[in-house]
Amino acid sequence: MRGGAVASADVGTVLRGLAEQVWINAAEAPQAVQFVRPAPMSRAWPARRQVREDGDLSVTCGQFRDDVLAIARGFLAAGVRHGDRVALLSRTRYEWTLVDYALWAIGAVTVPIYDTASSDQVAWILSDSAAVGCVVETPAHAEMVAGLRLDLPALREVWQIESGDLIALAGLGRTVDDAQVDDRRARVAGGDVATIVYTSGTTGRPKGCVLTHRNIHCDVTSAVAVLPELLHPRASTVLFLPLAHAFARLIQVGIVQTRATMVHIGDMSEVLDQLPKYRPTFILAVPRVFEKLHAQARQKADDDRRGRLFAAADRVAVRYSRALDEPGGPGVLLRLARSGYDLLAYRKLRAALGGRCRMAIVGGAPLGERLGHFFRGAGIVVLEGYGLTETSPTLTANLPSAQRIGTVGRPLPGVDIRIADDGEILAHGDVVFPGYWNNPDATQATFTTDGWLRTGDLGNIDHDGFLRLTGRKKEIIVTAGGTNIAPAPIEDAVRAHPLISQCMLVGTGRPHVAALVTIDPHAWLRWRSAHGRPDASVATMRDDPQLRGEVQSAVDQANGTLSKTERVKTFRILPHDFTEADGEITPTLKIKREVIEAHHGSDIDALYHSH
Repeated sequence: MRGGAVASADVGTVLRGLAEQVWINAAEAPQAVQFVRPAPMSRAWPARRQVREDGDLSVTCGQFRDDVLAIARGFLAAGVRHGDRVALLSRTRYEWTLVDYALWAIGAVTVPIYDTASSDQVAWILSDSAAVGCVVETPAHAEMVAGLRLDLPALREVWQIESGDLIALAGLGRTVDDAQVDDRRARVAGGDVATIVYTSGTTGRPKGCVLTHRNIHCDVTSAVAVLPELLHPRASTVLFLPLAHAFARLIQVGIVQTRATMVHIGDMSEVLDQLPKYRPTFILAVPRVFEKLHAQARQKADDDRRGRLFAAADRVAVRYSRALDEPGGPGVLLRLARSGYDLLAYRKLRAALGGRCRMAIVGGAPLGERLGHFFRGAGIVVLEGYGLTETSPTLTANLPSAQRIGTVGRPLPGVDIRIADDGEILAHGDVVFPGYWNNPDATQATFTTDGWLRTGDLGNIDHDGFLRLTGRKKEIIVTAGGTNIAPAPIEDAVRAHPLISQCMLVGTGRPHVAALVTIDPHAWLRWRSAHGRPDASVATMRDDPQLRGEVQSAVDQANGTLSKTERVKTFRILPHDFTEADGEITPTLKIKREVIEAHHGSDIDALYHSH
């Protein structure tokens, strides 16, 4: 299936690397604001910048080039060569982007590591990539890496952002002439490795996905071509997803390529407080962010005794959005109702996103269809896309001009998608990676004999070319009766309830489907107070009839769309939420089924022994 009518970039013209755009921007628009660094100002990198009235710092295209150049000279002085791997262990912040582009400017390879990674994960990534250097953010990170160095013979240098090591690195680079950076930059070709991204993985050890400058450039160029309303010089975003994730990295490169403006926010818990201040024109997030935004709006309405009003506004938004896809569109009465609820409810929701945000990009997992309709009806178009780290990462996307809620859109220009006989989605194009680092067996296994990437996802393509995901190939539940069930859509439906944080279905080899459910910690505080149990824990109340009744309502709602053999027959509330620290979820909030099954084996057994 060919993707779109827009021609993809001619990869033959990609003669230099991704950092070249930094120098182009500085030459053509030196005063354009590329980044805003939130106050209080970090001393990890000097503030030779324009201080705004609110205390934040504006970084222009010219200043960003100067910063990249200073760090690039430092890396050269430290002996980093073309093709050397340098790890980057940090939250999302300005220095992350700065180091990334400085490494690209000299032909080195960035190896991102999630700031929440365990010691074992860090050791594996540094060892497998043979990183010669590592940039870390905090003293705790530095201490962790220091404890691993005896087993890392290739690792020569560790620079800590918060201790001012980048400033010292730039000082070291003063002995290096600018021409040396120019020479190294000119030698970077499209086929050179730009980054090795280790998949957080829901199973097994992380594998290093090798992405070239051409891979990333082609993906970004295609995205910009089909989403001009999103990425342009007047656009802005607040980036709060981890830059270690390929999805956030795509936006970073897109921002630089289009001279848009980006604010880095390292703490996801602060995002809803920051959005009204920075008023982005678009945001990107994983589905859980929108699930929580909807749940919080619903909970606030309940607290203000406006629950019925919100429920009605919710229904009207969904009806209005669905009608947009029908011949003739919404009727007069529906339009009037939507206008009324816009004044009463939807404007408040948009104000929570800053007031200017009319579009959002969602990736990492499917967004529930009803939730997509709700936000579009409320005036926020949530564009779902799909891809993998192995595909740089985007393969398909819904567009403002071509959106079908419930699907992940059509292929980007230059991307081919086809469905294998067993339902697996296969991909081909310049965005597809060349293979896994140091792992030829895994590389061979992930490609078909005719060179198509096996995504591991299941889906189908409708008559208009829109791709719909139906599940993960390895996650299909096969009950004792032989029924095949894709768990993700059912789990999404259960999670739509504001009290529920996570849901995981079980049932392979069992007589029926059942669910493990966790309670959202923030919603729990409200619920227990409203029920006269202000000090109760989930662990002590998980068998409480009222609490089980709330969860049962969510399960019943999900079951209403399923056949009898697919329905969730029973569930068990777990005493604690799934956490990244316990290895039960990835940094992008995907559940790790094998880990959860191992941790909660007794709860799973109880689901079946009691029925």
